[in-house]
Amino acid sequence: MRRPMRKRIVVLGYIVRGPLGGLSWHHLQYVLGLKEIGHEVLFVEDSDDYPSCYNPETNTVSEDPAYGLRFIDDLFRKFDIGQHWSYFDAHKNEWFGRSEKFIMNFCRKADIVLNLSGVNPWREWWGKIPSRVFIDTDPAFTQIRNLTDAGYKNLTSVHNCFFTFGENIGKNICSIPDDGFNWLPTRQPVYLNAWQISTPQHNSKWTTVMQWDSYKTGIYNGKEYGMKSASFDKFIKLPGYLPDTKFKLAIGSESAPVDRLEKSGWEVISSLIPSKSPWSYQEFIQCSKGEWSVAKEGYVSSNSGWFSERSLCYMASGKPVVVQDTGFSNNLETGKGLFAFSTLDEAIEAIKIVNDNYNFHCLHARQIVENNFNSENVLRLLINTISGIYSGSLSFKREIFNL
Repeated sequence: MRRPMRKRIVVLGYIVRGPLGGLSWHHLQYVLGLKEIGHEVLFVEDSDDYPSCYNPETNTVSEDPAYGLRFIDDLFRKFDIGQHWSYFDAHKNEWFGRSEKFIMNFCRKADIVLNLSGVNPWREWWGKIPSRVFIDTDPAFTQIRNLTDAGYKNLTSVHNCFFTFGENIGKNICSIPDDGFNWLPTRQPVYLNAWQISTPQHNSKWTTVMQWDSYKTGIYNGKEYGMKSASFDKFIKLPGYLPDTKFKLAIGSESAPVDRLEKSGWEVISSLIPSKSPWSYQEFIQCSKGEWSVAKEGYVSSNSGWFSERSLCYMASGKPVVVQDTGFSNNLETGKGLFAFSTLDEAIEAIKIVNDNYNFHCLHARQIVENNFNSENVLRLLINTISGIYSGSLSFKREIFNL
């Protein structure tokens, strides 16, 4: 793959306001991966204009970013990128990390701004950056917001390049509503140097970290696009069919039916336990046998092709993954290290197959990430595509990921 020319890139993300293990890895791997392939990268986050800072120690949301600022400073210093972040507190009109002067100068010379998940407000200092890229990590729900929320559509409209984790979007097998934007497929980059293969855990538990209900159900044209709560019920009896296999769910959201889950054989803990830090999250994954999980019902029913960055962390650690099919099986090889299921019987069979040849599937799980999600390849392709779109020199085809 052709090496992209060195770019100056702003990554807009969500770490200070959401100082949790999984969220931080999702955003951090863009910064680490872009830096590794030679780009000049700056992570920037904005408080927005309402109380948005979560503190997991007090389980509260406020305008105070103190906990999150300590979190991001520690995280970036551990990877020797302590000078590569800045946070704008709009409530106090104050910058943390790199100074306002540095930020404004960086933006004036920047080539690309990557707005991950669209969770930052649009400020004037991003407006003159030539390539303004929206990375949709929540397919179907993003498009529904654009169709039903004028303010959100206005935010999307200020971008000129659009990428999504919904790899099936635009295909006749996918029913994500058309919001009028030209969404192109991309993937979560995995910075493999941060994820070492851990010792196979034959006698450990299948785990996942999940939100039962992340936000309200999406509705468009009378169709509901549900959360994981809408996907889980038909699999709730899974542990009873595999008495020699143990399952642990690290669940967030007060709506989770903990008593019912425990009576069905699931061990349930708070998602805040593994998510307290990037390192506790990594340790939880690496001490698991593998991951078993459902997906948001909206990802499944739309056949979006979305694949979880959390599942990738398991696989990068050499942990097999058995997850509900969102249509990703159209784009990724399954059956070795990665299994897609749609029914309870398929989920049971996949667990049995992994249990019978565990080390083999551990090996292949890592190989899938190396071959398909390595940050070096994913981000070079992303930057080359962005550059081609902006310059008009690229005739884009869906074969970008051999889809």
